[in-house]
Amino acid sequence: MSGAEQLRTVAVVPARGGSKGVPGKNLRRVGGVPLVVRAVRACRAAARVDLVVVSTDDDAIADAAAAAGAHVVRRPPALSGDTATSESALLHALDALDGEPTTLLFVQCTSPFLDPADLDAGVALVADGHADSAFSAVETYEFLWRAQPGAGAVRTVAGVNHDASHRPRRQDREPDWRETGGFYVVDVAGFRAAGHRFFGRTAAVAVPEATALEIDSPAELAMAEALAALVDARADEPVHVDAVVTDFDGVHTDDAALVDAAGHEAVRVSRADGMGVAALRAAGVPVLIVSKERNPVVSARGAKLGVEVLQGVDDKVAALTGWLAAQGLDPARVAYLGNDVNDLGPLGMVGWPVAVSDARPEVLAVARLVLRRPGGQGAVRELCDRVLAARATSA
Repeated sequence: MSGAEQLRTVAVVPARGGSKGVPGKNLRRVGGVPLVVRAVRACRAAARVDLVVVSTDDDAIADAAAAAGAHVVRRPPALSGDTATSESALLHALDALDGEPTTLLFVQCTSPFLDPADLDAGVALVADGHADSAFSAVETYEFLWRAQPGAGAVRTVAGVNHDASHRPRRQDREPDWRETGGFYVVDVAGFRAAGHRFFGRTAAVAVPEATALEIDSPAELAMAEALAALVDARADEPVHVDAVVTDFDGVHTDDAALVDAAGHEAVRVSRADGMGVAALRAAGVPVLIVSKERNPVVSARGAKLGVEVLQGVDDKVAALTGWLAAQGLDPARVAYLGNDVNDLGPLGMVGWPVAVSDARPEVLAVARLVLRRPGGQGAVRELCDRVLAARATSA
């Protein structure tokens, strides 16, 4: 986009490579998606954002951001250290643009559950003249206390937002606002004059408590991974992929086996899954089964489905990497369906990590999509239907 008349609101996502609390934080995945990509997607989905910019000093972050649809501004080393302020990165990004926007939306990767509607609400406050600066916040009715100055083994405290002798009911109190760190909105001219993000008339943008998590520690990252399947509203997100790869046991089967006296194994599979795979093949979508086990039943099922099978695979990442290269496929445009810990590697290398509903907790935590059906009971068909539906809408 070029021309100042078109560039009304620009979203800037500062995402440097260094991070002390959580190494490589901006590329860590929540719900199967890198944090920087989640931020870019939220901004791109906001109706009032004209351009999304990622400011970074890191090649991997730049590649991920560009693939997600962001314009990348390379940040110089002087603005990339631990002491560099967010404001310095924002001003540098503004200076790198072709044209000056009127409104700046500053979004942080550390908040993984941003709602595009909340971003639009914040932009509207500033762009429509109701405020000069705004920030995401949650209402709080908590009684806050602050430690009093002084030495000693016990620090005394005093009330901050209340009188300790008067404790009114929640419904009789006005709320305070807790800054979430998720996003800030500023009038660009005012921001340049003030040099910081809070100036003039400052407004709070109310966001739900469930989306207000900020990641600054490994524990908070783990919490975000656990919450992703509950918070993310992606039940109907189209699965736009060029290929589907699956595990076998626990995906095409219910992870159980019947063993006769001679040691021969039999498994239960779903005919519905077979119909789904057939429909994918008819649509020209490659399908691959990758299995750690080497078992004639896997070969037989693959032959029945008419799909390629890789068996006895100890290193699924290496096997999948080789297959994708041979097929000329972009990993970002591939879905991998798994259920157990040996699927974590390939799940982490594709754009669409998918889990059956009864997958291990570790797998559910990294999945971009958790299916409604369990393994062996229509999960493969469910994924096939989602892929085919996405292709139909984009045709």
